[in-house]
Amino acid sequence: MKLTIVGCSGSFPGPSSPASCYLLSANDGERTWRILLDLGSGALGSVQKYMDLQDIDAIMLTHLHPDHCMDLCGLHVAIRWDPQGWGAGRIPVYGPVATADRLATAYGLELDPGMHPEFDFRNWEEHKSVEIGPFTITPYGVDHPVEEAYALRVEATEFDGSGMDRHTVLTYSGDTDSCTGLEEAAANANMFLCEAAFEEGRDDAIRGVHLTGKRAAQAATAAGAKRLLLTHLPVWTDANRVVEEARAEFAADVAVAVAGVHYQI
Repeated sequence: MKLTIVGCSGSFPGPSSPASCYLLSANDGERTWRILLDLGSGALGSVQKYMDLQDIDAIMLTHLHPDHCMDLCGLHVAIRWDPQGWGAGRIPVYGPVATADRLATAYGLELDPGMHPEFDFRNWEEHKSVEIGPFTITPYGVDHPVEEAYALRVEATEFDGSGMDRHTVLTYSGDTDSCTGLEEAAANANMFLCEAAFEEGRDDAIRGVHLTGKRAAQAATAAGAKRLLLTHLPVWTDANRVVEEARAEFAADVAVAVAGVHYQI
């Protein structure tokens, strides 16, 4: 499974990155499948550096804050108004129950049909897995001040050409504070892509919103994750500081996500 950091800036786009968007690709032995985890503010332009928009197999939304979903409005335009015609059909979009109505309202559309002609909206059910090609995606409820917020556990089974299937797990926290659902989602993950928007000593008294580097690392340790990749850092959060916090709590590899970087998992 390949992870591409499309956007990793927390809360709004930064000078060097769009807001949250992560491209996962995996091959099932017949073709490469591509899914997006979130499509936040400013991400749609950068997605096109790595793939044709018609090759998106599905979009998985963790929650409905604009920095995680709002560029679906731009994708709606790309599908609806492509003068060459859109030949890929409706894109499956998995998300909270309010997803279709929220996006239609954001773009000033009537709820019916809203963006349904462009997207096949499907609602998450906690702990109920969905399959997209070689991917199995399972949502876990997490602690963030919206009606529905999820961490996503993404498992990929790929044929490596040797006659053996390769199974890997990436967990994406979405936005959350410390909670049981986060640790369950990240259990024994090969890669834990985890937000760390807050800093100890500045924001740690705020609960139920975001993680610090320390709290992200504590979750990774409790879950037995093998690698920790910190993400969703706003422009005012010091990457060096959150890494230092995390390394004090997590014995394995710790790094900070950077837009444009690829990881093989």
